[in-house]
Amino acid sequence: MAGISILLVDDHALVRAGIRALLERLADVTVIAEAKDGREAFCLISERAPDQVLMDIAMPGLNGLEATARITKEFPAVRVIVLSMYANDEYVREAIKAGAAGYLVKSGAAVELEKAIKAVSRGENYFSPLVSARLLRDKAGHLSADRSLIERLTPRQREILQLIAERHSTKEIAQILNISAKTVETHRAQMMERLDIHDVPGLVRFAIRAGLASLEE
Repeated sequence: MAGISILLVDDHALVRAGIRALLERLADVTVIAEAKDGREAFCLISERAPDQVLMDIAMPGLNGLEATARITKEFPAVRVIVLSMYANDEYVREAIKAGAAGYLVKSGAAVELEKAIKAVSRGENYFSPLVSARLLRDKAGHLSADRSLIERLTPRQREILQLIAERHSTKEIAQILNISAKTVETHRAQMMERLDIHDVPGLVRFAIRAGLASLEE
């Protein structure tokens, strides 16, 4: 496990500090940067080129699942380990589909973090015992109806949907994504048609059920 550089991605500074403290006890592991959301993580990967990313799921702006999918596509050499409080089957399957090399539950033992980093550095995948048990129990499981509906949306539309669910205005979304307000409105109209949801509160409820956003403040 020689010279592994890691990017921490979590929207809670105290959580990042705790994870960093654990990692600093490991030989030959260096935390080279921290990010508070998926969009910042994507930029930092371009600048710092970490070996691995420890990625939270529920984050504002760009959630961990969408960020993981982008990272594994644009930076295939960078390995992503999802580190989340959520252990449900839907999130695990989506993380695997996005290209995550590992999935850890935050409530798990600290030793799992070292095991995961070692395994991933060898080119292997690693899933915490709790996650592995759930996968084995439900090998034939399928995505929920809500997650299946997500497949009807483009990556840009999913990004806008998350921002809508986080109560950003059309103008704010346009500024965040560097696109016009008219483009945001067009995407929103297309989403409503594809999802058969015809009001913003309905879009918000759908995004939360599908895991694109959370009820957390």
